[in-house]
Amino acid sequence: MRKKTLLTLIAMLSLHATAQTLPYQNPALTAEVRADDLLGRLTLEEKAKLMMDTSPAIARLGIPAFQWWNEALHGIGRNGFVTVFPITTMMAASWDDALLYQVFTAVSDEARAKNQEAKHSGKVSRYQGLSFWTPNINIYRDPRWGRGQETYGEDPYLTERMGLAVVNGLQGQSFDGKPSKERYAKLLACAKHFAVHSGPEWNRHTFDIQQLPERDLWETYLPAFKALVQKGKVAEVMCAYQRIDGQPCCGNARYERQILRDEWGFDGLITSDCGAIRDFLPGFHGVSADRPAAVAQAVESGTDLECGSEYRNLPEAVKRGDISEERINTSLRRLLVARFRLGDFDADSLVSWTKIPSSVIASKEHKQLALQMAREGTILLKNNGILPLKKENAKRIVVMGPNANDSIMMWGNYSGYATKTVTMLQGLRQKLGDVRYVQGCGLTRGEVYESRFDHMKAPLGNKGMQATYWNNTEMEGTPVNTVTITSPINLSNGGNTVFAPGVNLEQFSARYDGQFVADTDETLTLCVGADDKVRVMVNGDTLVNIWKVRQRIQEAAPQLEVKAGHHYRIQIDYVQEGGMAAMQFDICKKQTPTADEILAQVGDAETVVFVGGISPRVEGEEMKVSDPGFKGGDRTDINLPTVQRQILQLLHKAGKRVVFINCSGGAIALTEEAPLCDAIVQGWYGGERGGEAMAEILMGEVNPSGKLPITFYRSTDDLPDFLDYRMTGRTYRYFKGEVLYPFGYGLSYTSFEVGKPQYKNGVVTVNVKNTGKMDGTEVVQVYLRRTADTEGPLKTLRAYSRISVKAGQSQKVSIPLPRDQFEGWDAKSNSMRVVPGQYELMVGTSSADKDLKTIKVNMK
Repeated sequence: MRKKTLLTLIAMLSLHATAQTLPYQNPALTAEVRADDLLGRLTLEEKAKLMMDTSPAIARLGIPAFQWWNEALHGIGRNGFVTVFPITTMMAASWDDALLYQVFTAVSDEARAKNQEAKHSGKVSRYQGLSFWTPNINIYRDPRWGRGQETYGEDPYLTERMGLAVVNGLQGQSFDGKPSKERYAKLLACAKHFAVHSGPEWNRHTFDIQQLPERDLWETYLPAFKALVQKGKVAEVMCAYQRIDGQPCCGNARYERQILRDEWGFDGLITSDCGAIRDFLPGFHGVSADRPAAVAQAVESGTDLECGSEYRNLPEAVKRGDISEERINTSLRRLLVARFRLGDFDADSLVSWTKIPSSVIASKEHKQLALQMAREGTILLKNNGILPLKKENAKRIVVMGPNANDSIMMWGNYSGYATKTVTMLQGLRQKLGDVRYVQGCGLTRGEVYESRFDHMKAPLGNKGMQATYWNNTEMEGTPVNTVTITSPINLSNGGNTVFAPGVNLEQFSARYDGQFVADTDETLTLCVGADDKVRVMVNGDTLVNIWKVRQRIQEAAPQLEVKAGHHYRIQIDYVQEGGMAAMQFDICKKQTPTADEILAQVGDAETVVFVGGISPRVEGEEMKVSDPGFKGGDRTDINLPTVQRQILQLLHKAGKRVVFINCSGGAIALTEEAPLCDAIVQGWYGGERGGEAMAEILMGEVNPSGKLPITFYRSTDDLPDFLDYRMTGRTYRYFKGEVLYPFGYGLSYTSFEVGKPQYKNGVVTVNVKNTGKMDGTEVVQVYLRRTADTEGPLKTLRAYSRISVKAGQSQKVSIPLPRDQFEGWDAKSNSMRVVPGQYELMVGTSSADKDLKTIKVNMK
């Protein structure tokens, strides 16, 4: 009896010990203490799993699964319906970091709400987590770079200001960077891509930047990163794909350990770009003989987290002696600390951010922010008096161009899905009534494709096509996901992007299924593009059969005769064997109008609003496109596509007044087009309400105030070699030629006069007068140049302020310019510091000399 009682007591004590809260489970302890405790309980294999972007649950320790990879470039990306804000360069063109902070506060609200929805569903998949790999603070050094649209322009200081607004908004900090009063971090932001990255896209997995001048490194490429680390306390930094001086950025101890950690004091985590550790292997950078050696080099150099799955080789690297488990602990500790700071291990009742309701997602208030940002980011480049348009002339106005009615173009790249998008055509019709629309041409070709995809119905009767995915190449077994696609199919794994949550990056298969319902007799074209295998069947007949292994992207365009009222079942089978994946499909009415036909469609219209430029379909990250003038997502020249130039010439010769709206993520050389147009407006990729904002500006309801965050050059011939990362001859800071439109430039419907500036006690003061007849907003810009520094920038932005001035009134503007803003490269000490001496202080409305007033300032 006594023995039985003793056994019962031991069992009870054991149960009590098991139920006790372990230190890592105790929310009262610091994140660091909890991380240290948990580290000691993990096996080496478990540690390796937790250091990859898809970190699995570890049930025995109660560790939840965690998704590190999420996107929020200009709104939540790749995660269903959200608010889609303007593309990043357009937000930079607002020069309004206070508004940008509001935008990313809204984005982080939507992110937390989306994450809660995923948790309640029982699974948090990729793009649903709390770690966001944004902002992209690389310097947009060359307009040919397809990913330049993701940045905040070509200037280090503007990039710093905008980048800090993004980080503070995402992480729940105050606008000036003070930590939140909340117990937990709102989100984890990430500064990318470290360091010295800005294209080209086509060779980024093998390219080596060599002999970059130290001045360019410290004065141009690194300042924004340093500011986000030290001022913004950014949680993550992402290393880039390419090499610098022979070593990959994600295996480069100088940048990751010496600069980030030792010199800047960064205590957050470093993540690789997706697939970057694989690039260490032969066939890419070739710096590592095999996978264990590659992962050892990455972690030893400082890359704590991998986007990919190469870190599964860490246990083997430890076994071989390539790296110690203690070094792995150092990296994993940073990841665990970040997760504890988010509240990832704790009950929702303790984390205030989990109370953000789903009603904030795509809310009216957030959509209003998207509209305001599109208003402020639109730039008036030329106006001979044709703008604003007059509503009474609506019947004599035609809207034209390949981008006029393209809602997907409006979203830019890395976007989510808008609940409603206002195109340029729709925006103008809201203001002018049912104005005529003539497409005229495609982006780069004379063919006009009118999509009929909206006539597709999925098997359950809903709009679109049903997409079913298998993580094998045989379409066998249980599908991993089934989704409905409601717009023309345009999918790729560029940037290591999956086709749908849960689908492999490589070696998967898909079936797209739907019924086309014809409403008229016509001949249509099935526009198909795919890599690797694809076949298209209509009512059981195979019209496309490209079934070869590892093909480069193949295109087909069979015709289909349809009859009104008939249904046509379209089935597309797609198999991805390896490498790049791409799947594109649309069903279109194809025409090639002649010049006479185009003019006949324009008719007696006096004014043509031509919405042209380019599109995220041809510029972006590591793309495969066959359009002339593009390579790998980059451009080979910066001219407007020839077919659009020809139509502008046609319209001009016919005596039409032309308002040209340029849609692009970067600069277009409009040198030939400028004389043909009465007005030019830079429309970028304006987000879900971009068309509405554009219409308000064209009609004069909103006075344009945007300023260029990049230089618009006159010709591709003015650009240095794209592969040359030296700043000589690049951007407004070093380019000595004549530009088309300078950095900081942007017109208004009114005019401003800037007086002579004064500088005293660390403050620039200047009088600004609105000399026109319309209230307006001006961006007062402050540039510096050290007089004796003949090797340095011609001028460099060091401060700015957006001010609103009523017509006929003046305003005195005070802009802080403390001593540390005079910091620059000192060749004598080989360092960044404030060099005593004389400086030229330039204040005005753009970076052009004619728009600036200059005074001399002596700095001790």
